[in-house]
Amino acid sequence: MKINLSKYIMVAFSALLLGSCSSDFLDQSPTQFVNEADALKDTDALYGALNGLHRSMYIRYNDDQGQMGLGGIMQQMDVAGEDLVYPATNGWYLSVYNWTAQESENSAEIKFPWRTLYRAVRNANGIINSVAAAKGAQEDKDIVEGQALLYRAFCHFQLVQIYAKRYVPGAVNSQDGVPVILNSSDIVGRSSVEDVYKRIHEDLDKAVVLLNGYGRPNNSYLDASVANGLKARVNLVQGNWALASDFAVKARAGKVLMPREEYALGFNDYKNKEWMWGSHVIELQTEYFGNFGAYMSRNFASTVIRSCPKAINSKLYDQIPTTDIRSALFDKTGQHTALKLSSAFVKFPYTSQKFLAVSDSDSRCDIPYMRVAEMYLIEAEAKAKLGQPGAAQILYDLVVKRDPSYVLSTNTGQALVDEIWFQRRIELWGEGFRFFDLKRTNSALDRTGANHNSTFTGGVLSVPATDKRWQWLIPRDEINANPLVKQNQL
Repeated sequence: MKINLSKYIMVAFSALLLGSCSSDFLDQSPTQFVNEADALKDTDALYGALNGLHRSMYIRYNDDQGQMGLGGIMQQMDVAGEDLVYPATNGWYLSVYNWTAQESENSAEIKFPWRTLYRAVRNANGIINSVAAAKGAQEDKDIVEGQALLYRAFCHFQLVQIYAKRYVPGAVNSQDGVPVILNSSDIVGRSSVEDVYKRIHEDLDKAVVLLNGYGRPNNSYLDASVANGLKARVNLVQGNWALASDFAVKARAGKVLMPREEYALGFNDYKNKEWMWGSHVIELQTEYFGNFGAYMSRNFASTVIRSCPKAINSKLYDQIPTTDIRSALFDKTGQHTALKLSSAFVKFPYTSQKFLAVSDSDSRCDIPYMRVAEMYLIEAEAKAKLGQPGAAQILYDLVVKRDPSYVLSTNTGQALVDEIWFQRRIELWGEGFRFFDLKRTNSALDRTGANHNSTFTGGVLSVPATDKRWQWLIPRDEINANPLVKQNQL
């Protein structure tokens, strides 16, 4: 029987809705589902649905270890750039690394972000559209709705950056964006890029109001600081420099950077005082070989990590001062003696130990989605773009926490922006930003002169900023299911 998943909630996943952008093309048994109105009838059920929505950010789908939620998408966005290096071919997302997936509408790698993010949008819509009729305190309703709005805005933001042409500051931006899904019954075409961003802001602005004063129990929940952080990100992409700066300041208000001695401990604890938003993977919910740590750590004994550990671009690493703690996140020799890796781990130079799993037999690793450092970088870049004198000081306030030998920059104009971009590449390595940053700045991909092996990259060492592959193709399955969705340039 063909079931429209957008109308039902899967009980086994704490009210996790599993619909794609259009009515799904999967067959499911109707006995697995209950009606949405029954499942979200009160605030207790809404909180359960919200927990399921968060869980959807780090579970895998279709029993595919490569489709591991937002952490997998983060890896794709870095793999498509120049700063994350595959020293061997036994790694997930190889077709993204060599840029062949980007030109195949039937690629599983292209389909993965689309389905994952739109599933989360559907989940969020189920909550948002049920709040008014649900029984319970208004305060609880506001808390749940505010977080669901943030998830919906975040997912639409990710989608429009991946599948649409870049946002051009100051232009009309009438180019095709992505479908904006606000109701479970929506079967719509692609909104313009400008309209997608308009909707994103509407959701974020409402969430800021609803979450005002909310004190979350931990960093896996979304609060006003995360809403302001997302506002800063979105405005940075749009070139709204003053707004990007203002929201970055609001987002990090009352928050601090982690001490230098904590920086190299493995980026695996969502309780870290610098993390603003992240996923904590408990043992009961582990995805084993599908966890973020099963692909990005250095110490988990999976086949992927033993044979294809992730490395940093050698040209980038060689520019990091030895006095900078961030240099300790990578091993130029590849030996990682402090980790005491067994002989089964193949050693390559410049490999990363930024992310560490619980152990060689436990791949769990908390996943960072937003950190205070990013807000410093957004504020510094925005102020530099505005020509404001405080930009260099903001950059100094961040970098000196990583490198006590760093001195206040005397650069101005584009030279200062370039320095900020350099620091951004070091600070956010492996956290899913590089493809987005290259695209938003209209920069070419340049892997030349570094440790990228042209055989593994399929010969792709450079890609012009004008290349059509910066706009990923819409999955063919989606176009077949929804004729209103028009394909990008093939």
